[in-house]
Amino acid sequence: MEEKKRGNKKVFIGTVVSDKMDKTVVVLVERLTQHPKYKKYIKQRKKFMAHDPKNMCGIGDKVKIIESRPLSKRKRWQVIEILEKGKILKRS
Repeated sequence: MEEKKRGNKKVFIGTVVSDKMDKTVVVLVERLTQHPKYKKYIKQRKKFMAHDPKNMCGIGDKVKIIESRPLSKRKRWQVIEILEKGKILKRS
């Protein structure tokens, strides 16, 4: 079957900062924006809660997330792929 697309969905690359929830990770996305008046580049950070259905992501992983329908109160993103595994290990 053909996959129907509706509009353009936003895609971000970020780092997983928390994986304590079931099937959910918190992804920190950093981006550079230029100040409109002073023309200085400013680093902006924002955290997104993303759906990780197989609990594959760990803290420190670099992941790609895509916009999706609302899955819960604050979760509107899904993890597409893990670009590189993090070097931080979980404490037991």
